[in-house]
Amino acid sequence: MAVQSPRSSVLVREEYVEQEYLFKMLRERMNSTATQELLRTLRHEILATTKLPMALEFMESSLKHTGSIAEAMETMNHYFTPFQTFIMREAEREDGKFDYLIALQILEKEAHCRAEGMVPQGMFLYQFEALSRNRLKYEDGLTAVARDPVFDDTWSEWILLLRRQLGLLDFAEMIFVRSEYYAVVHGETHGKPILFGEKEGRIALANRRKDPTYLFLALQRHLNYPVVPRPIHEESDEAQLVKLQRVVDHLQARVKILEDELHGGLDITKYYVKDE
Repeated sequence: MAVQSPRSSVLVREEYVEQEYLFKMLRERMNSTATQELLRTLRHEILATTKLPMALEFMESSLKHTGSIAEAMETMNHYFTPFQTFIMREAEREDGKFDYLIALQILEKEAHCRAEGMVPQGMFLYQFEALSRNRLKYEDGLTAVARDPVFDDTWSEWILLLRRQLGLLDFAEMIFVRSEYYAVVHGETHGKPILFGEKEGRIALANRRKDPTYLFLALQRHLNYPVVPRPIHEESDEAQLVKLQRVVDHLQARVKILEDELHGGLDITKYYVKDE
C-alpha cells in the first residue's frame, strides 16, 4: 500500500517571493510564449538560491509528457501546497470553465500573502472566497485548504467541519460562533477553540443570513484582508489566446506520447506516482 504523501511545510520568505514572480510572469507572458519555453526561460530568472528552479525543471518535464503543470505540483507536495495544486488543476480542466488567467492571479496574490506572513484568519478567508467567487468544488477545495501548512490541527478540524456543514449552517454564523465576540454577546464561552478575533466576529454577526459577498467586502474594508481577483465575465483576446495555448500544450503532450509509442520508446514508469 502506498504511503500517504507528506504534508507541505511552511517555506522561507524568499521562496514565496519567487513563487509570486513565477505566477505573475506566467500570466503576463503566456499569450506570447509557449508555456514550456516560458518555464525554461523563467528558470534562469528565478533566484538560484531557492528551490523553485528545480521545481520549474520538473514542471517543464511534466508539461511535455502530460500537458499538465498541476501533475508536477502535486508530486512536489512538499513544496507546493494542496490549495495551489487544486487551483492549477481546476484551471487546466479541459472544459475551461475556470479562467486560467484568474487562477494565476489568485496564486500570485496568495504567494504574496504568504511572503508577507498573512495570519491564518486572512489566509482562510482569501482561499474560501477564491473557491466561492469562482464556483469551485467546495468538497475538494476545502479538503485542500485544510491541509495547508499555515493551519494547525484545530484549524484543519474546523475547516473540515465547515466542509460538511456548509449549506446547512450560515457561513457568517459559523465564524461568529468561533470568534472572541461570541463571549462578548452571550456573556459566556462555549468551550470550543477560538479561531477568529473580536473584529471578525463583530463583522460576521452583522452579516448573518446575507450573501457571503457582503461579509468578504466588509472584512476587506475594515481589516485590510486581501481582495480575491474577480472572474472575467467577457473573455478578452488575451484570455482566448491563453486558452488556445493550453490546448496546444495538451496536444503537444499527446503527440509526444504517440511518437514514443510508435518508436517503441514509451516508458510508462515515468507516469507512476512514486511513494515518498
